[in-house]
Amino acid sequence: MIDFDAARADTPGAASTVFLDSAGASLLPNPVLDEVFGHLRREAEVGGYRAQEERAEDLRQGYSTFARLLGAQPNEVAFTDSATRSWLSLVDAVPLGTGDEVLISEVEYGANAVALLRLAERTGATIRLVASDETGQLSLDALRAALSERVKLVSLVHMPTNSGLVNPVREVVDAAHEVGALVLLDACQSVGQLPVRVDELGVDLLSGTGRKWLRGPRGTGFLVVREAVADQLVPRLIDHSAAPWVSRDRYQLRDDARRHELWEYGVAERLGLIRAAEYAAALGIEAIAKEVDARARFLRDGLAELPGVRLRDLGRQHSGIVTFTVDGLGPDQVRDALRAAGITLTVSPGTSTLIDMTARGLSAVVRASPHYFVGFDELTTFLAAVGALPRS
Repeated sequence: MIDFDAARADTPGAASTVFLDSAGASLLPNPVLDEVFGHLRREAEVGGYRAQEERAEDLRQGYSTFARLLGAQPNEVAFTDSATRSWLSLVDAVPLGTGDEVLISEVEYGANAVALLRLAERTGATIRLVASDETGQLSLDALRAALSERVKLVSLVHMPTNSGLVNPVREVVDAAHEVGALVLLDACQSVGQLPVRVDELGVDLLSGTGRKWLRGPRGTGFLVVREAVADQLVPRLIDHSAAPWVSRDRYQLRDDARRHELWEYGVAERLGLIRAAEYAAALGIEAIAKEVDARARFLRDGLAELPGVRLRDLGRQHSGIVTFTVDGLGPDQVRDALRAAGITLTVSPGTSTLIDMTARGLSAVVRASPHYFVGFDELTTFLAAVGALPRS
């Protein structure tokens, strides 16, 4: 069980707003802030190179920290500057050619979809859509019908940005592996909110971010490449960190996930990311998941009772993301009115998940995402504010 008072005391930003945007960029706890600010101050004192050398062991241990968090081996973990960078590096390294197919779901992220369309132009591969079932999650029957030896990659969004859906990962992996396809799990909304372990889920590749439910700094990301498939993925853009220069005419590509890293990065931000993972692990991911679920359920139940408010969540299993619209008000108007009342949340636009939102006739939804440091009294305040919104 999480000590709520201690979590609040560790979260200075929570005192000034009802914070419901951990699906966007969550509030950093004091230990993460101290890590980032402390290293920046040290860089100002002795310079970036020396400050980094002093923390070399902590940076090295970061791979083990994330390996424990994600059910991987340290050599299967790499760090980047965002979830998008992680995902792009992975998908761009998958060997594809004319006649090959990549499968996506209806809730594919806009960033991923655009990258895949460009990849199809460059390689001649085909991007195919797998339909959702009646609940909104990826249809396993449709997936099995779409799978063949031509399918080289299944791109699966664990939790979409625009609804509380949680897709069925293990079942997708088992089906995809029957035809030899790789599975890339976009876990940017799930790591830090739910237990996400590649050894249990069976995914080949995973991408994630520090800024959301892990409560790490912006400009941080991570990825996992399972050892069994590491040699199949050769990044196009590499430097001497990913591939040491061993002689005048030759480089040696690393044999682990760190072939996807670049030499330059924000050291303070990475130390903050590692500290955020340690912080979450100390609280317990299972305990975090329980607290997030309780708050999301409270919001869904409360919003469902408000006249003119429509819940927009999908799926059999729900995440900590709660989406809704209000009759007579645009999502931007709802967001702005609630922000004026001291409540921080955001809007998920249709372009972020174009296929799903178009199919449902939605241009945007309001998104609330409560973390464990948000009190139920604050959630009640939020519900009252939504109920009191003026309608046009």
